[in-house]
Amino acid sequence: MVTGSKDELVRAYLEIRYASVTQRIMGAVERYDTPRERLLAVFEGQGELFAQPGYRGCAFARASAESHPGDLTEQASEAYRHWVRALLTELAAQAGAPEPEVLGRQLHLLYDGSGQSARLDHDSAAAAAARAAAATLLDAALARGTAARPSG
Repeated sequence: MVTGSKDELVRAYLEIRYASVTQRIMGAVERYDTPRERLLAVFEGQGELFAQPGYRGCAFARASAESHPGDLTEQASEAYRHWVRALLTELAAQAGAPEPEVLGRQLHLLYDGSGQSARLDHDSAAAAAARAAAATLLDAALARGTAARPSG
């Protein structure tokens, strides 16, 4: 006989999804050497997720829609979101963004929006569009950082 709560079952499923998603995203990041390409690769990895047969959107967003404050599902979703934000912020810092936390937050919004578009709009090009927007944001942040530095 199987015991345990629905919350425990959902948490276990989310842990498996977490491992799968982080492995795919990090695999994409690790294919590149330059900080810029490593940052943009996050969206390539996301696109690989969208291309999987049966992609039904972000498992964490779906599960958290029915979670309750502090429950295991919410905790698992928060851990995943923290990982995404921390990764984007770290890669933004490595790319030389003057305010990596700000850029990381902006890129996280793109990441989330791309996932919603892929699912709700059946838009298989959502990650490519998010990658292009991320490149624009990164270039703008780097240009601001260069302009703010005193010359010679």
